[in-house]
Amino acid sequence: NRLLQGDVGSGKTIVAFMSMLLALDNGFQACLMAPTEILANQHFIGLSELAKTLDINIRILTGSTKIAQRRIIHEKLENGTLQILIGTHALLEDKVKFKNLGLAVIDEQHRFGVEQRSKLWKKNTIPPHVLVMTATPIPRTLAMSLYGDLDISVIDELPPGRKPIQTVHRFDSNRLKVWKFLRDEIALGRQIYIVYPLIQESEKMDYKDLMDGYESISRDFPLPQYSISILHGKMKPADKDAEMKRFSEGKTNIMVATTVIEVGVNVPNASVMIIESAERFGLSQLHQLRGRVGRGAEQSYCILMTSHKLSSDSKTRMETMVQTNDGFEIAEVDLKLRGPGDLMG
Repeated sequence: NRLLQGDVGSGKTIVAFMSMLLALDNGFQACLMAPTEILANQHFIGLSELAKTLDINIRILTGSTKIAQRRIIHEKLENGTLQILIGTHALLEDKVKFKNLGLAVIDEQHRFGVEQRSKLWKKNTIPPHVLVMTATPIPRTLAMSLYGDLDISVIDELPPGRKPIQTVHRFDSNRLKVWKFLRDEIALGRQIYIVYPLIQESEKMDYKDLMDGYESISRDFPLPQYSISILHGKMKPADKDAEMKRFSEGKTNIMVATTVIEVGVNVPNASVMIIESAERFGLSQLHQLRGRVGRGAEQSYCILMTSHKLSSDSKTRMETMVQTNDGFEIAEVDLKLRGPGDLMG
């Protein structure tokens, strides 16, 4: 049981893939479980690309996999011809039986409970090795107490050639300047994320925030010169995928989204992340969102937009984000601001 922590974009997926290859070499199967369909699909595309010259059989299983496809997957898993299975919680269903599961990789571990992890152990007579990956750095002090059952590895550097993301904090009153900066970046062929907060209590209000934002951005960045994608939790999975695809293929310049975008979306050409009402986000969320840019060779920017009224905690959060790109440092500040939470919970 090992927890691999590495900052956004440090190459955890490659480590997972190489570990899987070791399992396959020894005659075992491997699986990779991710918290959302968007992320599972992305892993599937990424790993298939890496594996295409290696003659490895990889399949994906999510809630929206058709029944006919499922039957084939179940059958091939049990007779061992399917070597790597990628999927969402769907992997935990009792119907999913492996011939010989040797390695289970869990991505974005904090979204899965302990019981869900233990379900994976029961998928084999001998429990498989489990590699848990997260980009939300847990302060080292907390990691030891929270994951006492896991060995911990840390990737503490980024691949060469990545430029650190420049983060700035701007008030709503500077919006015109920020929009001009966006136009300049789009003129250079870059793409942009604009993220709106998601407030649990009121879906209507949050949806309205996003829609108002989308409308005003559409006015400021009119067709045909600019093209805008939109992504939020209420959309059907197929629509989400279609919008994501348009954006990653470069057909749209701007992606207006809620925090659905937070985990694992990989568009190397996107170089600006604007976070609206940034004061409403927690530090680890801000850090995750910022990690959606800076995945290519270009200089990337993250702009935190807030109103002038900020609590002292919010100020500290903005300052921390502007000062450092180090997830572990951010996690330590987060721990100070929020306290350790209920350890026994």
